[in-house]
Amino acid sequence: MYRQGDVLIIPVDQAEVPACAPVPRDRRGRMVLARGEATGHAHVVGGPGLRLVADLDDPERMFVEVPTHGRVSHEEHGPIALPAGHYRIVRQREYIPGAFRPVAD
Repeated sequence: MYRQGDVLIIPVDQAEVPACAPVPRDRRGRMVLARGEATGHAHVVGGPGLRLVADLDDPERMFVEVPTHGRVSHEEHGPIALPAGHYRIVRQREYIPGAFRPVAD
């Protein structure tokens, strides 16, 4: 398990990855796991052949398929190396009266 700021990266078996669609890259061509609303900084994943996908039934649920190796980076955090495997991406949430929302940074 890995954590970078408000993003948690959990290894999962390939069988746990539901039917998914590719997540579009941002304007700069990056695969963004989470974007900072206040700073504009982003948690970005990259690597050879890596795929960032979202659950067809719940686009908030994202997964990363890493065939050989990957790297998660952010302007304010040290990089994280990801070995080959499948990972679920979980954004930290906070409680507001009557609901939960992703943490804003």
